[in-house]
Amino acid sequence: MYASCGLPLIRASRGSVQSALVTRIALLYARVFGADVSFDVEFGIYVASGMWGGFARGGTTVGGVYLTRGNVGRSVLRHETIHADQWARYGVCFALVYLFEELRNPGTRNRFEIEAGLADGGYRT
Repeated sequence: MYASCGLPLIRASRGSVQSALVTRIALLYARVFGADVSFDVEFGIYVASGMWGGFARGGTTVGGVYLTRGNVGRSVLRHETIHADQWARYGVCFALVYLFEELRNPGTRNRFEIEAGLADGGYRT
């Protein structure tokens, strides 16, 4: 299920230069918050689990890195993979675009959460 964290950066960032930069920063951030970082081969995303804080809700994807304490079920990773795709599509602006959308349409009405799959993300509708 997991591989080493060396070479998958391109896959995790979906080939996006901006997402690769954000992914590198997120990997460093995860280490600061005590994460055990691994790479999920099936979904092509880094999983930073065991964090003691530094993420929202049950977990947060930044670039190609999913930050969480322990919410690492397969459906959640499928959901977070879509967020990694969104980071690659919008680049570093995704954080602002997502925040603006969340302020206008929180939770289950957020178009980025809907695209990622509300049920997979653990949202109750």
